[in-house]
Amino acid sequence: MTRPSLAETERDLHRYFLDTLRALPEVRVVDESCFPDLRYDAEVAVEIAGKPVSVHLEIKKTAYPRDVRQWLWQLGEYSAALGEKTHYLLLAESLSPGAKELLRAESVGYFDAGGSLFIPIPGAYVYVDKPPVGKQKKVLVSLFSGRRARVSHALLLNPADWFSVAKIAELSQVAPSTASVVLTELERFEWVDSQGKGPQKLRHLSQPGSLLDAWASWVGQLPGVKAPASRRYYVPGLKGDAKSLQLLGSAFDAHGVTYAVSHEAAAQVYSPFLSSVSQIHAQLVQGVDADKALASLGARVVTQGANLIVTEAGSEDDLLFCEQIDGVWLASPVQVYLDLVQAEGRSREMADHLRQEMIGF
Repeated sequence: MTRPSLAETERDLHRYFLDTLRALPEVRVVDESCFPDLRYDAEVAVEIAGKPVSVHLEIKKTAYPRDVRQWLWQLGEYSAALGEKTHYLLLAESLSPGAKELLRAESVGYFDAGGSLFIPIPGAYVYVDKPPVGKQKKVLVSLFSGRRARVSHALLLNPADWFSVAKIAELSQVAPSTASVVLTELERFEWVDSQGKGPQKLRHLSQPGSLLDAWASWVGQLPGVKAPASRRYYVPGLKGDAKSLQLLGSAFDAHGVTYAVSHEAAAQVYSPFLSSVSQIHAQLVQGVDADKALASLGARVVTQGANLIVTEAGSEDDLLFCEQIDGVWLASPVQVYLDLVQAEGRSREMADHLRQEMIGF
């Protein structure tokens, strides 16, 4: 008894995998027409650096850590069953980061539709990591954009707490349905643990570092998400020190402007790293009041020599998690980290320092 023939999308993925193998140096596909049995979906015989290798393929649409664990369990004593010349490799349209990590830890190969490839074979080691595509990409993008991003943000700020859907929705100021979708997806990635069932079900962020890493890898390149408009100003006497921050904050407060300072100036408050900061980045809700506040500071628009960068916030919801320190509203440490990650110069070093000293995961 054999398995049903592969679906068209599976055949496309299989062909893409074979083409990828053929493009590798010192790799020759010897036989791609081996008939599968109940243990696997397809088989390919290759020569790697002149050595024959038989690779049994399991083909799935998507794979999260739980799916990979189940597949490995179904293989039974797979480490012994592989034998000296037989190896298993998982093909999937999309593989979650956790699924890839688990497969690498178990020295089992994988390939996905984005072109990520891992082949751990004695005498040959191939590892290519590329961004996800398809459904996996859509899921990740949704977690870090729009209202769903507020749920992820709230969890990262409270990684030790357990939340019901209603509680995290309230904290994030989103609909319970939005919070539920995010929590469900995070649970599939195994970044969130849960206990209980139904309305009493509670969850907490068990892998905050993995969630923040994933967000940082996407920030600044989310498809379909436009970068917020920004303007560059020169304000006489303005520096990135505490006195200048308080001057800026007082001007915004006096005119009722909702704002939050981010980037280097905010990071210096949370966890000093640089000897000095030459610019202040502030996100604020634009309007007549904001223009009046900037005018009171003597700010003028410039193309060079700016010491104040103003980024437009879509609404006050975009500044939901800011906090006030010494009379100045700062973006959350998580937001400051994400802003620094996509900036230039020594910003990445500052981001790493902030994460280690202030965020802690």
